[in-house]
Amino acid sequence: MILLACLQNHMAKTLKIFFLVFLIIFLFFAYYFFIAKAPEAKNITFGIDFSKEYATFLDLDWKKAYVAMFSDLKVKNIKLLNQWDSIEPKKDVFTFEDTDWQLSKAKDNGAEVIYVVGMKTGRWPECHVPSFANSLTKEQQQEEILKYVQKTILRYKDNTSIVAWQAENEPFYSFGVCPWYDDNFVKNEVTLIKSLDPSRPVIVSDSGEQSLWFKAASIGDIVGTTMYRKVWVHLTDKYGFYMDFPLPAVSYFYKAQIIKAIFSKKVINVELQAEPWVSNVSDSSLLKEENSMNVNQLRKNIDYARRSGFDTFYFWGYEWWYYMKDKKNNPSIWNEAKDLFSHQQAP
Repeated sequence: MILLACLQNHMAKTLKIFFLVFLIIFLFFAYYFFIAKAPEAKNITFGIDFSKEYATFLDLDWKKAYVAMFSDLKVKNIKLLNQWDSIEPKKDVFTFEDTDWQLSKAKDNGAEVIYVVGMKTGRWPECHVPSFANSLTKEQQQEEILKYVQKTILRYKDNTSIVAWQAENEPFYSFGVCPWYDDNFVKNEVTLIKSLDPSRPVIVSDSGEQSLWFKAASIGDIVGTTMYRKVWVHLTDKYGFYMDFPLPAVSYFYKAQIIKAIFSKKVINVELQAEPWVSNVSDSSLLKEENSMNVNQLRKNIDYARRSGFDTFYFWGYEWWYYMKDKKNNPSIWNEAKDLFSHQQAP
């Protein structure tokens, strides 16, 4: 009986110690991730992601939409998402004319460009494999991608508008219709880019919400992240619901501090949600402002971004802004963005 009582007393003390340690850890994380605040960057740069293919999908004149970035919004920072299947529709047949035009307009307007290269460059289905490469093996596809990347880098490495390359788009995050994911390939791709153009940094991006960014930081010179606030939770093909992603803004700051401490790498945001999250990109009925994006939601997203402590953001949704203004006669988001960029450019 005495031994049993001693054991019970020991277990009670152990449980108390365990509970106390758990409580301390819980309060520590609760404070740093939900109560503490990140210092807001003094000089914040806002830019825009642009895909001519997505603009075309929305039945826009993509050249007019592109020029309007400069002429109306006065944008000075762009991330170009040009697709492999558009630039090399047939094996060893490269069509860089549209890219030449885009970069020429950027230069004319004093804009700085991040150029995304590779197979997975963003916008559905994320991986843009030319038809000639669909039947190739993984190894053969990788050889073709590296040939395409080399062709691109050599063509534009002397273009002064390009300030950084981005190798793929979230290459470690399994999202989209992609034939494979391969960390070693990303390493080889970045090595190739840096060997061809050692003068520019290479960005490697990862999910802002579902990753600690370690892989991206171990490979790239700069880490790029996403930042999504209102997302669609898919239940069935017909049913689902919108929800606010339950991460506090300060969580981005602390993750970035960890990356800085371990890898000495900077973290920027390359994809800030500024359009509705659509459950089916082919369903044009979902491309409506009231679903999950409006002026108030955009303001919330921008405020959240500022509270992350980052100093660089690229809006994901410019094509939709132009679509709402040009096709739906609703320029509310456009005008809100115009006001933001006008203040950014003010001396």
